[in-house]
Amino acid sequence: MEAIRAENLSKTFRVKRKEKGIKGSVKSVLHPQAQEIKAVDGVSFTVEEGEILAFIGPNGAGKSTTIKMLTGILYPDGGSLEVLGLNPTKRRKQLAYEIGTVFGQKEQLWTHLTPYDNFRFFGAIYDIPEKETERRIKELGELFTLGAFIDTPVRGLSLGQRIRCEFVASLIHRPKVLFLDEPTIGLDPVVKGTIRSLIRQMNKELHTTVFLTSHDVGDIEKLCERIVIINSGRVVLDDSMTHLKDIHTSGMSLENIIMDIYQAEGRSEAV
Repeated sequence: MEAIRAENLSKTFRVKRKEKGIKGSVKSVLHPQAQEIKAVDGVSFTVEEGEILAFIGPNGAGKSTTIKMLTGILYPDGGSLEVLGLNPTKRRKQLAYEIGTVFGQKEQLWTHLTPYDNFRFFGAIYDIPEKETERRIKELGELFTLGAFIDTPVRGLSLGQRIRCEFVASLIHRPKVLFLDEPTIGLDPVVKGTIRSLIRQMNKELHTTVFLTSHDVGDIEKLCERIVIINSGRVVLDDSMTHLKDIHTSGMSLENIIMDIYQAEGRSEAV
């Protein structure tokens, strides 16, 4: 069964550009030129329930805009999309109870509170009865091994510990789809390995669908069986990891395969 479906999705932004040069400086300030930027241009893909999908591309490819439309933050200009059978544009509040997000560079936890108090707070937000909240905190706390620091204020935690708590906060309401944006950014190799193992375990035990964006090839290779590459607002590849490696040179690393695809599309930024 499909957890996510996007068909011919598009989004255009109007931005103001200043004219270059001294002569145009005054005019550009008073009357800047408007320009349309096609951030997402006819994107189509599906994600099956329980799948871990890598949705990647160079900076400015349209990844964040797509995620914001999938979660109801932005409205698409064209096309259609469904997440768990709901239209994010029309049913955003209802959808919020069914999805979770973890952003490696953004905090959702109150840093002066302990993880435990944060989890209780999120349980109340999602209208979860207190006894059920306690049960889920215990279950997820064991899964993500939070026992040693669950009563320590978040501001006193290491980055790796905080990320584990971010996952628990996003899972407290048992979302069916979890959007991960650079979940291991800034973490050392050992902690990255731990987070990846926990994502796999979470996916296996809770059957959570995972929509992952990352510039870290290790995240993609260790977690995902399928990869969608977007560039200049368009999907340029949608394939299984196994087939992707099979059709490229034997022994070629995934990073080099992705770089070849980026370069073929006119972009050569680092993965």
